[in-house]
Amino acid sequence: MNPSFTWGVATSAYQIEGGRHAGGKGESIWDTFSDAGRLADPGDVACDHFHRWQDDLDLMAELGVDAYRLSTAWTRVLPDGDGQVNPDGIEFYRQLLTGMRERGIEPYLTLYHWDLPRSLQDRGGWPERETVDAFERYATVMVENLGDLVSNWITQNEPWVSAFLGHLYGIFPPGQADWAMALRASHHLLLSHGRAMEAIREVDPDARLGIALDCRPTRPGSDPRPATRHFDGFRNRWMFDPIFGLGYPVDMVVEYESAGRIPGGLESFVAEGDMETIAASNDFLGINYYTTVEVTPGAEERDDPEGPIGGSDDPRFTEMGWLVDPAGLEEFLVRVHDEYRPRSILITENGASYSDGPDEDGVIDDTRRIEYLAGHISAVERARAREVPVDGYFVWSFLDNLEWLQGFSQRFGLVWVDHETQQRVPKASFRWYGERIRSKGALGG
Repeated sequence: MNPSFTWGVATSAYQIEGGRHAGGKGESIWDTFSDAGRLADPGDVACDHFHRWQDDLDLMAELGVDAYRLSTAWTRVLPDGDGQVNPDGIEFYRQLLTGMRERGIEPYLTLYHWDLPRSLQDRGGWPERETVDAFERYATVMVENLGDLVSNWITQNEPWVSAFLGHLYGIFPPGQADWAMALRASHHLLLSHGRAMEAIREVDPDARLGIALDCRPTRPGSDPRPATRHFDGFRNRWMFDPIFGLGYPVDMVVEYESAGRIPGGLESFVAEGDMETIAASNDFLGINYYTTVEVTPGAEERDDPEGPIGGSDDPRFTEMGWLVDPAGLEEFLVRVHDEYRPRSILITENGASYSDGPDEDGVIDDTRRIEYLAGHISAVERARAREVPVDGYFVWSFLDNLEWLQGFSQRFGLVWVDHETQQRVPKASFRWYGERIRSKGALGG
């Protein structure tokens, strides 16, 4: 286990940058959704981080984080996805990364946080193998131009969400509803992770590489065993198993093929050598954890798997309707350690949505967020005491950002953002987290 511990915050490009038409940036699939009115608020400006990044980095330095997990917008670097490199986009990220290093903040750079270039979607998107080739080139461009400023790379963020919310449930871009497309997309997202790691290591053999997988651990409902096993295969094992060399879960492949969800079988899109590429050794595994879910028979594949299951008036739930369950994080970390043996684990996202805003004195007393974070950091401490190699923790999110379909209605940030004036106001949780970082405590230096 790493004797040091990394304290950080996290964001993503589409949710904070804005600058949709600035500096030669191209269009993404989220711009398509925004234009179609599929988001509660448009993403053209978001938190205007594109213009306010220096002030935001100053706030991070005040907070005292060791690291900042950010994503880059593929379309800011390659506006057409796989065409000419945009020098203005490269320069923006060089300035941003240099500003981080000047403030003593280590970058953890995520290449893909769901914002596929529209031009690639027009050619079929993630269900097509051509998109893997384009992503590999994108990774190469990034390491060639930014590798002197970045040591830690995350290839994909939550590929399950991209694959299934985007191609099965149709609630995220590109809005498809087709099992075969979702399964093909899931494979190509994982394959792009392996291919990107190969590309980065070819340029920078010393780079530290990983992937950020989300999870939904289960709490059993009635008659739990078959339902929870199926849900776990659908929601967790389908991504975790291939990354660690176990291939796709056999029980799920059998079920999907028997249900006609994989026309032509896996071999119709899994080529020779793919699984070995996907299973290339990671330097760390990122885990995004927010909640657990209760599974009952007949609901193993929920129609709205990310939808609310509680209410904002119930203290057991966040305002996203997600159960507050720190014990579930500890249990899942122990399970991942026991089953997969990653060399290092980072909690790449953990946080809660609460709408507490400024009082008459401008103070934001978000006690519920503090309690949520404290409980989950304690869960990390307990997992480390059980020899689970958790080496870092990143709060989602640094700013009240554009929370995808919910727009600005859901606030995850340590910093309040007035999205009309773009004023930033640190919340009580900002002060608490800064003190927690400075105290270090049981998690070490």
